[in-house]
Amino acid sequence: MRRLGIAVYPQHSTVQELQDYIQLAHQNGFDRMFTCLMSITNEQELNKLQQVNAFAKNLGFDISTDIAPSVFEELGKTYRDVGYFKEHFHVSALRLDMGFSGQEEAFMSLDASNIKVELNISNGTKYVETILSYEANRDNLLGCHNFYPRKYTALSRQHFLATSQLFKAHNIRTAAMISSQHGKFGPWEETLHGLPTLEEHRHLPITVQAKDLWNTGLIDDLIIGNMFASEQELQALGKLNRQKLELQVQPATGITPIEETIVFDEYHFNRGDVSEYMIRSTQSRVKFKQEDFPAHTVRPLQMGDVTIDNNEDVRYKGELQIVLKEMPNEGTASIVGTIVEEEKFLLQHIKPWQSFGFVK
Repeated sequence: MRRLGIAVYPQHSTVQELQDYIQLAHQNGFDRMFTCLMSITNEQELNKLQQVNAFAKNLGFDISTDIAPSVFEELGKTYRDVGYFKEHFHVSALRLDMGFSGQEEAFMSLDASNIKVELNISNGTKYVETILSYEANRDNLLGCHNFYPRKYTALSRQHFLATSQLFKAHNIRTAAMISSQHGKFGPWEETLHGLPTLEEHRHLPITVQAKDLWNTGLIDDLIIGNMFASEQELQALGKLNRQKLELQVQPATGITPIEETIVFDEYHFNRGDVSEYMIRSTQSRVKFKQEDFPAHTVRPLQMGDVTIDNNEDVRYKGELQIVLKEMPNEGTASIVGTIVEEEKFLLQHIKPWQSFGFVK
């Protein structure tokens, strides 16, 4: 099951405000939480972290906290004391922003506390293979990408895909960060440009970021890296289909009832013999071959148009297509809607035989 999470930084807010945020996320289907021990600077902040973590744990959240070897030293602990963090901070995973040699991580994964060890995916080294070579408990290993507050420093898509594949090849559960367009706080200071994993996501709506990452097939869990996400963002994420890509479409003015049924109620998948000009969902032309499809809205076709072939093409009438490239319209394709602008780039990532759907 793919999961949603929030990030909480106690130094930037009150216990009550943080608990209200956690409760709101819980009501919208979130059950993971990220915190950061590396940014805690005093005993008061530690106490707040314990309070909010305990509250979240009681609601069923799995909590991970960012940590590094230096934090172990500051608290007078070593990698052999991971049970302390589970007991005192109510965490289920320690995320190693900076790790050890590999052998220590393997020992941590075998600890009697059964705590998870969450590894940094973004570095792109053979780190995970090193840990596994020490016979780590694979079931207690997780992977999570970094987030990046400064513009133009987050990951490229190519690097993101390559590093994520390293972890999925070993069947390790993965997570990545998405960014609220309303959140102002990160682990260290106020952040003005969000906290995404992918640079191209920095200013996109949060649901589009989520759809894109899940659509790669390489990421299991999504965590909002900055706080506070708006209630609207939490609700929208909670309503997303976590398994199937559903594209937002603006219906055309002339769409008919039968066309609306095909777009929004029928099951769609991209044919395996793919075209560079269109995505073809062909089953509707079989199911609705006896229906009437009068021609309408037959202007030249633009990238992102959703069309259904009309009566002018007897063989293909009823077939739904999504346009990938500009092309002329010979009068046979009625435009029934258009993919919203910010989601058009998702079309290039729909794979052969992949299922998809539409929402208004």
